[in-house]
Amino acid sequence: MVRCPSCREVFKVKGLPGDVKRVVCPSCYTIGKVVFDLKEEMAIEVRNLTKVYGDLVAVDNISFSVRKGEVFAFLGPNGAGKTTTVEMIESIRKPTGGVIKIFGRDIRSSFDEVKERIGVLPQEFKSFERLTVKETLEYFSTFFSKTISVDELIEMMDLGEDKNKLYRDLSGGLKQRVGVAIALVNDPDIVFLDEPTTGLDPKARREVWRVILDLKRRGKTVFLTTHYMEEAEYLADHVAIIHKGRIIAEGSVEELLKRYGRGITLRINGSPLLYDALVDSGFEVEERNKGVTVKVKNQESIPEILSILRKKDVEYESIDICRSNLEEVFLSLTGARLSGG
Repeated sequence: MVRCPSCREVFKVKGLPGDVKRVVCPSCYTIGKVVFDLKEEMAIEVRNLTKVYGDLVAVDNISFSVRKGEVFAFLGPNGAGKTTTVEMIESIRKPTGGVIKIFGRDIRSSFDEVKERIGVLPQEFKSFERLTVKETLEYFSTFFSKTISVDELIEMMDLGEDKNKLYRDLSGGLKQRVGVAIALVNDPDIVFLDEPTTGLDPKARREVWRVILDLKRRGKTVFLTTHYMEEAEYLADHVAIIHKGRIIAEGSVEELLKRYGRGITLRINGSPLLYDALVDSGFEVEERNKGVTVKVKNQESIPEILSILRKKDVEYESIDICRSNLEEVFLSLTGARLSGG
């Protein structure tokens, strides 16, 4: 990710370590040069991290890395160890074992060097009921030596019409936006968002998603913990799935679906002849009420199926294309549904 020095727009430039490339900002057309580092700097590196409470192993020897400028989703059911892990990275809890580095610095000895480069929205965030939005941001700005102006934060979070409202009078979605704004008062490079949409209605949840994507566009690294698989699918560049304190799978959404999902399935409703027609043509077919489910390798197989049905004069009423999702991945790996914990 590259930040334009003129308009501050952040955009992606691809290259290999050691490359030097001429680039043009897509917003203001400023021309510049990008030199790709020989070694990519990670925003966060976690190695063999463990947290034990008596006989309970809350986090069990996990390792992962978060690249600069990406949305990293830590996905798992309630009680899986997500918040405990995040609080160790934020230096709120002390690890039982393992190493945590932020921008290459071990937080055990150098947390003071990086603490103002992180912003935090804790789980179940609450603020001062009788302060306005603007007063709230002004108050939290006093904690840092480096800050974004309150007016800029209000504009960034689209809070202009609500800046003089008391916090207690805001909707759930607006309260979460204020929480994200508080996490940004020190203009951090990494923003930790712990279950930011829990308890929100679908409209408010989408508002928070828009804010998170805007943070990425601005070049922030976002560490998102969530138990909503659709949230991770929509937002994340990289996903780590945690279950009972252990990371059981990791990769991009597409990589996880390809590795653990069922691929693409078609649900075809119609004639009783559907099953025999498609089985005879070599497809993996399951009978279901009023139709069949067909597993296909890719979308290019769909025209072939339609052609077979047409040639065999088999009628159908409707076809639904179903793609694997992270809920299916979690079920495949654990035997349990993510939504049910």
